[in-house]
Amino acid sequence: MILIPSIDLRGGRCVRLLQGDFAAETIYDHDPAELATRYRDLGATWLHVVDLDGARDGELGNRMKILELASRSGLRLQVGGGVRTEDAACALLEGGVARIVVGSAALENTAMVQRWFSQFDSDRICLALDVRLDALGVPRVHTRGWTEATAVSLWEAIDRFAPQGLQHLLCTDIARDGALAEAGDLLQARDEGKFDFKDVKGDLFDLCRGKAKGRSSADEITLFKSAGTAIEDLATAIMLYQKAR
Repeated sequence: MILIPSIDLRGGRCVRLLQGDFAAETIYDHDPAELATRYRDLGATWLHVVDLDGARDGELGNRMKILELASRSGLRLQVGGGVRTEDAACALLEGGVARIVVGSAALENTAMVQRWFSQFDSDRICLALDVRLDALGVPRVHTRGWTEATAVSLWEAIDRFAPQGLQHLLCTDIARDGALAEAGDLLQARDEGKFDFKDVKGDLFDLCRGKAKGRSSADEITLFKSAGTAIEDLATAIMLYQKAR
């Protein structure tokens, strides 16, 4: 398992949103470049960066800051938020970003994103599916910075891209992201027998054989590692933000 530190950017600053609510923002006084250097010095090799302005507005609002991090941090960047056009994808990948994270566009312009898997190499694309459980315990995908709910389930969304060679999937449990809470609805639903992560494309994905975002403590990371899932990477921000204060 690889622990990937994460930085959420809004207006060029490191912030945290509570459950994706832009009105519930905590601003940290860390300089993004200095924080990235600290992560690198602690042994990180990857950095997960979210452009929150881009996620909400559909444009790369923190593009220059992100490209600066890509060129100077010494870390491999995985970047999401506002990657909804081919121009945006090219700007990041050609600017030194190792991997783009695609969320809203994957549901709103599926054919375009499917083409990207061959155009850019499937290893350079991470599908981001941010979910809330509905009343029946089905994880439903939310888009546009979590401001819009869809009727598409996590499994249906994955099915759209598995044939294209999907290798990387980032799944966020919105209900507990940013909350410094314990393991959230997805693990609880699994424990209650509502679904099994292994239902996701059998051997190809367990919890999407990819990544989970929003972990809040070392104990919870241990929980995920031993929970019977095949998570390869964990992206975490809040715990590290708090420790860096």
